Amino acid sequence: MDRDPWGDTVTVDFDEGIAWVSLNRPRKRNAMNPALNDEMVRVLDQLESDDRCQVLVLTGAGEAFSAGMDLKEYFRDVEATGSIAAQMRVRRASAQWQWKRLAYFGKPTIAMVNGWCFGGAFTPLVACDLAIADERAQFGLSEVNWGIPPGGVVTKALAATIGQRDALYYIMTGETFDGAHAARMRLVNEAVPAERLRERTRELALRLAALNPVVLHTAKVGYKFAAEMTWSQAEDYLYAKLDQSRALDPENGREQGLNQFLDDKSYRPGLGAFDRSK
Repeated sequence: MDRDPWGDTVTVDFDEGIAWVSLNRPRKRNAMNPALNDEMVRVLDQLESDDRCQVLVLTGAGEAFSAGMDLKEYFRDVEATGSIAAQMRVRRASAQWQWKRLAYFGKPTIAMVNGWCFGGAFTPLVACDLAIADERAQFGLSEVNWGIPPGGVVTKALAATIGQRDALYYIMTGETFDGAHAARMRLVNEAVPAERLRERTRELALRLAALNPVVLHTAKVGYKFAAEMTWSQAEDYLYAKLDQSRALDPENGREQGLNQFLDDKSYRPGLGAFDRSK
């Protein structure tokens, strides 16, 4: 496994095409402060063009995915400066990585929720394409308990993934729920025992890494944009993305797949990926 010196609040380990990106403030349960947000912007920028990263897995060091925003450093300390510009800068860096860059990242992304996931951590969780959780991980939107609504775009993240009744229940009560319940609500794809969490995440990451990267990116971005379009807009947009993917794909994946299915009869859908080496 290869590790580069990225900084103080984020670590990146490379293993067979997987970049394991860990929020690294374990004593603070990986609460996201301005330094971590700035560093994550740089990490995403670098990994997008790093060939060692074919799939990005986002997780947390220690016993937490992330406890959300660092209330002291992100809110109180910044507000104490009295500078609107400072407040806007830290908000911009936070939004930049937590959803703007992560949601449309050029490579597949998986959130591996290994413990606490609270408040602002719901945003990068949902921005990742897929998510696997420890079945005993603890999730919660506790903001209502101290007199504020969920911050940032957390509410939007919930609206994009789970039903209204569940979303409003946890937003309005501040109660916690575990990873198994998160899977039942479809906030995450799967919940597994803690001892299988990394293994299962790695299995999924390796499957994604074996697929055509241009087609994968086109498919995921197409879905995310089309979800907010009308049917007519989506039809036009998705055909344009299909044509774009064919123009950008150095593997000519569409032609390979059709040839192996129609001519060679060496590939059958549902039985795995076609042979990209041919």
